[in-house]
Amino acid sequence: MKTIVAKTTQELGEALSASRSNNTAIGLVPTMGALHQGHLSLIERSIGDNPVTVVSIFVNPIQFNNKEDLQKYPRTLEADLALLDTLELPDSHKLIVFAPSEQEMYPEPVDTVYHFGAIEEVMEGPRRPGHFSGVAVVVRRLFDLVQPRKAYFGEKDYQQIAIIRELLRQIKYPIELVACPIVRADDGLALSSRNKRLSPEARAIAPAIYATLSQAAEMALCEDCDEVKQWVADTLNSWHLVNQSDNMPNNLCFEVEYVEIVDGTTLQPLLSIPENPALPPVICIAVWLDGVRLIDMVKI
Repeated sequence: MKTIVAKTTQELGEALSASRSNNTAIGLVPTMGALHQGHLSLIERSIGDNPVTVVSIFVNPIQFNNKEDLQKYPRTLEADLALLDTLELPDSHKLIVFAPSEQEMYPEPVDTVYHFGAIEEVMEGPRRPGHFSGVAVVVRRLFDLVQPRKAYFGEKDYQQIAIIRELLRQIKYPIELVACPIVRADDGLALSSRNKRLSPEARAIAPAIYATLSQAAEMALCEDCDEVKQWVADTLNSWHLVNQSDNMPNNLCFEVEYVEIVDGTTLQPLLSIPENPALPPVICIAVWLDGVRLIDMVKI
């Protein structure tokens, strides 16, 4: 399979020209690269839904409020392209990778600021000022360049999906947002590009995040949400003390940044689990481990 690689907006336009002329459905999978099986699940979903798929690979600087995090974010374009070449495509399917430079993506200084109200005032929002506006800027830029019929996002970034839904409402684009389930390793750890930065020792204990959330989801059905959240934080923050072993570094521990149990639609914190909600409530968490910030979520 030969992937078409476009590094400029002109090359992207040329690659999509015939599809646009024929009104062919285009699927968009926005990524920041360092691709893994979670990304491939989104791409495969798009391949099944559309004759054309565009995968963007761009580490978006304006959504980072931590310069060190931006510098350390893995950039592995050659490996990403090799992984994409393992996909089996229908003969008629066109797969395009859009991998622009920062200058190509933002030829002019970015002065657009988006506001999303209550859904950005919880969880990631207060802790990463400007993050969701930066996400919205790059996603709208991709929407304008690609003009997809559907766009695919993973549910691990659950709050981001809510933000993109609100963005689509604000800009009134007729694009269908397709939310896809989290892909996990066999031990339960949610696949993430950031996992590559974990030491082997940290990677070995990281599945405790999902195990704890899964137990908390069952507890939340019959217990006060604040008590369940405190239990999650206490369980993970003390994990290194309870599970100490001879071959585990003493300083290898979880540091819970936040844990929230929220309404699946509004993302507002819940005191208890309602009956028959429009969308399942969600437990969301951000945890530091080995200097790496990991996020995860479990539906209740």
